[in-house]
Amino acid sequence: QVQRAIDQTVATFGHLDVVINNASAIFLESTEQTPAKRYDLMHNINGRGTWLVTKLALPHLKKSRNPRVLTLSPPLDMSPKWFEKTPAYTMAKYNMSMLVIGHAGEFAKHGIAVNALWPYTVIETAALNMISQSKSKPNLRTPEIMADAALELLSKPATFTGNLCIDEVVLREAGVRDMARYALTPGTRDEDMELDGFLSEADHARVAMLRKMHKSDTAAAKAKL
Repeated sequence: QVQRAIDQTVATFGHLDVVINNASAIFLESTEQTPAKRYDLMHNINGRGTWLVTKLALPHLKKSRNPRVLTLSPPLDMSPKWFEKTPAYTMAKYNMSMLVIGHAGEFAKHGIAVNALWPYTVIETAALNMISQSKSKPNLRTPEIMADAALELLSKPATFTGNLCIDEVVLREAGVRDMARYALTPGTRDEDMELDGFLSEADHARVAMLRKMHKSDTAAAKAKL
């Protein structure tokens, strides 16, 4: 099926320049509460799926003048808190991130940039609505923030590779100061947003620094008016 999808893509467009590994399975339970079939499903889709799609697309990416691979997977924070409650899911997602690092090094000689993207805050999606009551939560962001961050990453030079990126960091470093446009509920402050998982203290410190910097720049600009 994967090979057929890639063949159809190339037949339709004549080439394949970008692979986005977005497919993922989730089951947020302990080892005791996780059936073996759920474990297998997560690892087959998350890790194996990312590896297989990238592998089968590789011959076409090597022919591209601007090849990119972008995987939606988290930073690799090894804090026990990410493993102790849902180890099977954490392992499955981290497999994707480890492939990003491995493939970035492996494919560098072909000029193929490989990076990962992860949301700083929880994103309102259909998948999330299946496992939680997110529709009733006002402090989420819309998928548009991930789309804009993805476009920014895909536009970077091939030398930018092997990075596990965070959406808000990517956009703020690109000069986007106002994150209000991505709020699911208009008027929700950045600091009131629900944070996603797998984020380290260093990640939080980086976002806080960028937010503070942009607030200072905005205040200085207003003072000049």
